[in-house]
Amino acid sequence: MTPIRSLALLVITTLAMLTALALGGCSKPAEDPGAAAVPAPSSAPAQTSDDDKPITMYFVPSMEAGEVITSAEEIVAALEERTGYTFDVEVPTSYIAVVEAMGAEPARADIAWLSTFAYVLASDKYGAEIALQVGRYGELEYRGMFVTRKDSGIKSLEDIAGKTIAFVDPASTSGHIYPSAMLKDRGIEPAETVFAGGHPQAMLAVYSGRTDVGCAYYSPTSDEGEIRDARKDLLKEYPDAGEVLQIIEFTDWIPNDTVTFRRGFPAEKKDRIVQALLDYLATPEGAKALGELYNITELVPVEDAGYDSVREKLAALGIADESTLQALIERNELPSDEAAGESASESAAEPVEEEPGA
Repeated sequence: MTPIRSLALLVITTLAMLTALALGGCSKPAEDPGAAAVPAPSSAPAQTSDDDKPITMYFVPSMEAGEVITSAEEIVAALEERTGYTFDVEVPTSYIAVVEAMGAEPARADIAWLSTFAYVLASDKYGAEIALQVGRYGELEYRGMFVTRKDSGIKSLEDIAGKTIAFVDPASTSGHIYPSAMLKDRGIEPAETVFAGGHPQAMLAVYSGRTDVGCAYYSPTSDEGEIRDARKDLLKEYPDAGEVLQIIEFTDWIPNDTVTFRRGFPAEKKDRIVQALLDYLATPEGAKALGELYNITELVPVEDAGYDSVREKLAALGIADESTLQALIERNELPSDEAAGESASESAAEPVEEEPGA
């Protein structure tokens, strides 16, 4: 081969190699195994905007907000590990704010731990869907209770007439709805009512002498005499609360509170989250976190029909219609913004410096 032909062949070969390299930088050859493993864009599942958003989980402020947040964050961390989803936690300053968050457009709350009355409102007004019912020490029902100081001289509901009373929240079933219905049925009118912002806060209002009476949830004492109702939440700071505070009356029994999903929440995600919660509760860590949250010892799948008795009760009271939320606010002279719940909670949570019972 002549030098000229050798040079020409070298140039042609080089150009061919450069062309191949240039084309290889733009696309993979058909025979590349990696290319065959990548699905065509048209076959990929469609992504929705919800897939990119954290799942929002709301908690009612039935206890001091800081305590709720601490337990809530432990719970969502466990759920994130078990489901692969991302969660955000919110603890508004009132029960009503949680209900309204489920009905907002778009919804701000995907999942909510709702009191019984709050669930019924969210279900009937916004189509929220119940998934789990809370159990406590083997009980799926609870009661409201009227509590006074033993040295108050108040021994019966009739003695509440003309006295001050602390309720929990306008939408609290055991801490307002059922107790206020009992007072109304018997024609008993307190001189003043306040909303403490939580069950422990309502008990603290009585213990400190800020109010004469307080209403909150009741769970039966253990066989060993351990207090399991709302007074329990004071014992760590006020060890004599169980002796100082006495129960003078109970409400009717109420189905326990709920874990509720907003209308239209994806069924597959819902099932996965529900199972993750049940699995988490079965662990020592989960039992501790849920116990510290709302004294939860069990979570039980439940149907909406289990709350029809509550609907019947509310209908008899004339507060089971579309205007319920605003009516509750107006009837109790509460401003409609969330700051009202916050200020009420703060005022009732601080013990007074006066003598007990003053």
